[in-house]
Amino acid sequence: MVDSIQRFSTRVGDYAKFRPTYPRPIIDLLKSNCGLTEASIVADVGSGTGILSKLLLRNGNRVFGVEPNEQMRSSAEKFLSNYQQFTSVDGAAEATTLKSHSVDLITAAQAFHWFDRIRSRVEFARILKEQGWVALIWNERRLDSTPFLRAFEQLLLQYGTDYQKIRHENVTGQIADFFAPQELQVESFENVQTFDFESLLGRVRSASYTPEPDKPSFAPMIASLRKIFEAYERSGTVAFEYDTKVYYGQLDA
Repeated sequence: MVDSIQRFSTRVGDYAKFRPTYPRPIIDLLKSNCGLTEASIVADVGSGTGILSKLLLRNGNRVFGVEPNEQMRSSAEKFLSNYQQFTSVDGAAEATTLKSHSVDLITAAQAFHWFDRIRSRVEFARILKEQGWVALIWNERRLDSTPFLRAFEQLLLQYGTDYQKIRHENVTGQIADFFAPQELQVESFENVQTFDFESLLGRVRSASYTPEPDKPSFAPMIASLRKIFEAYERSGTVAFEYDTKVYYGQLDA
């Protein structure tokens, strides 16, 4: 558990600058299918640097950003300092510190795969109001939809430290069990992020499974990254294509 909390500590600046936001239609989905209104109270669990929290705050919601990593929590507090509806919480999915039956919606963006699924489910059921909802969200990078993305995936397989082990797709089969016996629903939205080389480098550094700059494999990885960029850039940029997946449902108490 300690590793999953601390592994982003040295990557917060790159994470805040170079990770993608989420497409606006996911807010429309939460409104139409999960009862989200401006009056809804939201717990954004594993809120990180506040990327999803900002979308919810712009919708008018009161948002509790629950984040166990001190550096990421501090980044979110600065990023969202203009939103009086935001409350930063030093807590975790398994122990949010929030009051029982106090929130209408729980979100977890790019975070659920780090949770203890059994303990977090108990905690989510505790803090949700009756008829509350849970939405688990990921920007899933497409692995082979373009020649650039195929080459980039091979780079991660070659240089990633524990890339295959901790990929969030590894827990997809466990999501239905998390919501059972309630029904799980899934929606997908297209999302695109473009990079020049410096921003692509920042995006790579933001991933917890890439080597740190002081590691021997870092320089060769960057050299390979530059070759890939130069081979596939168009007008000075390359693109990550994502499928933004939203897994949502309710929990039995």
